[in-house]
Amino acid sequence: MGIYDWSKFNNSYYLNGALCGGICCSVTHGALCPVDVVKTRIQLDPVKYNSGLIGGMRQVVAAEGVGALATGLGPTAAGYFVQGWFKFGGNEIFKIQFCKMLGDQKAWDLRTPVMLGASACAEFIADIFLCPLEAARIRQVSDPTFPKGTITAMKTLVVNEGLGGWYSGFIPMLFKQIPYTMAKFAVQGSTEIAIYNALPTKRENMSRPAKMGVSCTSGFIAGVAAAIISHPADSLLSKINKKGAGGDGGTLSRLYNIAAETGLAKLCTTGLGPRCIMIGTLTAGQFLIFDTMMPIMGVEKFHFHDPAKH
Repeated sequence: MGIYDWSKFNNSYYLNGALCGGICCSVTHGALCPVDVVKTRIQLDPVKYNSGLIGGMRQVVAAEGVGALATGLGPTAAGYFVQGWFKFGGNEIFKIQFCKMLGDQKAWDLRTPVMLGASACAEFIADIFLCPLEAARIRQVSDPTFPKGTITAMKTLVVNEGLGGWYSGFIPMLFKQIPYTMAKFAVQGSTEIAIYNALPTKRENMSRPAKMGVSCTSGFIAGVAAAIISHPADSLLSKINKKGAGGDGGTLSRLYNIAAETGLAKLCTTGLGPRCIMIGTLTAGQFLIFDTMMPIMGVEKFHFHDPAKH
């Protein structure tokens, strides 16, 4: 008999995982919208916004009012609910199915490749749905005259630019989001396992607050790692969604032009500090909410187990 009870991981489990994922991503990204507004402004106009996160917030408020810090909140909350639904829900589906195919021992031995592969597959699907909403958010942040309503903004992009307005940033989004999500889930999962192995009390016997502490700590570490890895692509995504950026050619041509104009060093470092703070906090919050909500919904999140200890 195997160490996992696979009957627990049914359609109800996956739906609960998707719902919890949608909620945790929507809440955390929505809450950090002001940070994202400033981060995007820094990436788009580093000469003007050159005084860091707090200074950038002051500049935005002074020029446009406090409400400007909530620019793009609608597309952010909606887009990341959809993305979280497919990312967290899809990650659970792919991870569990991979483990079932591999068997107990190989699933444990190959846990890192399983986490990387499952998260990559889930993120690709999630990005198809996120990209139009992210394009609308970035256009709202970069162009004060652009419509503020989520649906209106998305319609305007299609009317003015066709489907390319929705998906001009799809390739850089994949380069940003897939490595980001792979690092996020793999680092969080590996860190979580390492923390539990270092503690004297078994995870099954720990209190709920103690488990949440592990979720937050591993989530923050994973968020910082993911932010650093994905930052150059995040910078390109912010820039390519700005009207006219990179010229009038195809997506790859525009990306090359933007990268050449900006330079590798600036792509890797401009806005990185605020993004590490944002993504570290955001990821810690996501895993805290996800790991808290799953038991409330009546399911327990899948955890890797070492067969030698069973």
